[in-house]
Amino acid sequence: MNSLKSSRLTLIPLTHEMLCIWQNQGRFELEKNLALFPNTWEVEKFYQDETKQALRDFWIPQTKKYRQDFFWYTNWEIILTEKSCSVGGIGLSGLPNNEGETEIGYFVDQKFRENGIATEAVHLLKKWAFLDPDLIRLKAETPENNIASQRILLKNNFTKTGEKTIFIPEAIKVLTWNCTKSESA
Repeated sequence: MNSLKSSRLTLIPLTHEMLCIWQNQGRFELEKNLALFPNTWEVEKFYQDETKQALRDFWIPQTKKYRQDFFWYTNWEIILTEKSCSVGGIGLSGLPNNEGETEIGYFVDQKFRENGIATEAVHLLKKWAFLDPDLIRLKAETPENNIASQRILLKNNFTKTGEKTIFIPEAIKVLTWNCTKSESA
């Protein structure tokens, strides 16, 4: 599997080698290697911090460890096909655990928001993930003040399940969400 496609998006799962290019040489070199037009993401500090931490502490080590199943452990570039540029990222927290769960996370460049891109990207990756017979439930978290992200999850048949505090790097209150295979249609 090389990518997931819709009429206007392509999701490209980054290999371990591509993630290392991003980490060591920067986004411009990564985009050049993917034959994309450069686009400097404009995202809130929360997403900048979360992405840096995920790249260093999760995506790179996990894609090295799980080379055959790397697409469960990586960032998928969200490519706007008509512009041939990356407008965000989406990914999963790994293969389904013993309870049949994994988590989905995503962000979109501020310049491309309010166009249904994140809703469409979540739908594409969710549809692909639920093809795995071991996956029963997708989980998600959104900052409590991120109403747009909450709408994206609602449009993708997620149900709010609670709230908690996470630390990236400072404390932030998030809402928790679930979507089961039976609810994913």
